[in-house]
Amino acid sequence: MNDLLALATVMVWPVIPLFWIPVHGFPKIFRRLGTLTYLMPALLWPPLAYVVFHNRAPVLHYRFDLPLSLRIAGGLLLAAGVALQVRTGVLLSLRGLMGIPEISPDASNRLVTKGIFSVVRHPTYLSHTMMLAGMFFLTAVAAVGIAAALDFLVINIFVIPLEEKELAARFGQEYIEYRRAVPKFFPRIRGK
Repeated sequence: MNDLLALATVMVWPVIPLFWIPVHGFPKIFRRLGTLTYLMPALLWPPLAYVVFHNRAPVLHYRFDLPLSLRIAGGLLLAAGVALQVRTGVLLSLRGLMGIPEISPDASNRLVTKGIFSVVRHPTYLSHTMMLAGMFFLTAVAAVGIAAALDFLVINIFVIPLEEKELAARFGQEYIEYRRAVPKFFPRIRGK
């Protein structure tokens, strides 16, 4: 079961950067393309998934010998990431999670700042990081750990800056003020 979870994680992860980097990097192009934008990951992802699946033996071979406590922590982190994703999805709706506002000039243009979005600006990406890290600790497969580290780096170095530029262009001063008030990725720990 761990092998199946690890393999699925490594196979599915590339969809995130394959969709979000181009969509946020070139918003005018993808707004013109509209729902045809979904052809991009649909065409690019299957060959990558095939390569991973075809090479599953070496992908799954390298493992860490993690203690049970870390594996349990991984399961809890995975569950917390899923809960955060569900909570974010309730606020954004399926349309928001799928990127409809980013690719459709006709989509409702509202900035979500309530709920979990009042704690961090990018809870969806935080949930991805939590789920991938949790999956790594749960499965102890090195390739999943690499995917988790790559996700964190790609999201923070490329996706979030591109998305924030696009959100500032779309929402103007409202987003700039929101960005000043709410941390990007990690919640602030407030002392008494």
